[in-house]
Amino acid sequence: MSLPEVHLAGGTCAEALRLVPVAIAMREQGLVTPVLLAGGPEPTAVAKTYIAGGLAADVTLPASADLATALRRYDQLWAVRTPAAVVVRGDNLGAALAAYWRRVPVMHMDAGRRSGSLVADDADGDRRLLAQIATVHLAPAPLAAMNLLDERVVAGDVLLTGGTAVEAARLLAERTREPLVPRANRVQAARLLAERTGRPIEPQANRVVVAGVSAEFEEPVRAALLAITANQPDLDVFGGLTMPYPERSRLVAAAEVVLTDDADLAEEALAAGRPVLVPGDGGGLTEAIHGGSARQVDAEAGAIVAAMAELLESRVRRDSMGVAGTPYGDGHAAARIAQATAALLGHGQFPDPMPARSQAGVHH
Repeated sequence: MSLPEVHLAGGTCAEALRLVPVAIAMREQGLVTPVLLAGGPEPTAVAKTYIAGGLAADVTLPASADLATALRRYDQLWAVRTPAAVVVRGDNLGAALAAYWRRVPVMHMDAGRRSGSLVADDADGDRRLLAQIATVHLAPAPLAAMNLLDERVVAGDVLLTGGTAVEAARLLAERTREPLVPRANRVQAARLLAERTGRPIEPQANRVVVAGVSAEFEEPVRAALLAITANQPDLDVFGGLTMPYPERSRLVAAAEVVLTDDADLAEEALAAGRPVLVPGDGGGLTEAIHGGSARQVDAEAGAIVAAMAELLESRVRRDSMGVAGTPYGDGHAAARIAQATAALLGHGQFPDPMPARSQAGVHH
């Protein structure tokens, strides 16, 4: 008898990176057949991210730049190849809606993460909508689980699994053996969008900082980083928002500090044991800020310069943040998610939840 197919829907590279460990865990457990889908606006990039993790996309969908198109792409696939369950992550509302309307159970990874903002271009609205249609809510941290309960999600449908960034970081580290070789010290421009320059993204200095912020913070952050690199010629700054994997993971793992308000980049840095500075109100990273592995800083050039300089000048301060680890996973989330998916389909028992307090991280 063939095993039930479970489709893992990757609509972005960040989603794909976190789905790879789940697919591996499903294969190892042998209770379901994982099928990796590469979708979203750049399905080729998503497929390449799967490859970076050692797997290949089973299905690559045509590009879909908006919700309506994404929903139609998934629906067309599932009309002829209906899975037993679908796993989505974050704010992949198109895949979740398509599955829901075909009465396919939806497993929602990283459920309950909230930034506290509902502006038109924020993903928080999609995550909240997704919470209304998901079958099982796989929360990455206790606060995320509490958010779901506050939104009247049935407690029995919420499982604290942790997120899979820790496993993904470990996986990429094992597959990326090339060391970072320091070169002659020289000042580089603070390239928040380094990937747009057309030049190879390679560290040229002894020390690395990775930065990636939303548009509202770009100007003060750029000014701050230019000031810092002017005074520290052994420092290179690289933009990390759209850098491809595993290059992004390699640089994050080598960074002394990661400056970002992007939850995905911050989560990857925390999984790699890197200290994170968060400009703005820190929304979406509350657990890490409270735990000490991330620090909120006012989105003003002077404040950013002072906070960055303090960390760059003190390895003790950096290490004290890094040792706090990540609150968003303990290295066993993928196995829990795979087990929970199989249990939903009648194979085995649901896993025990992740211990509420975890200091696990991946250090390099």
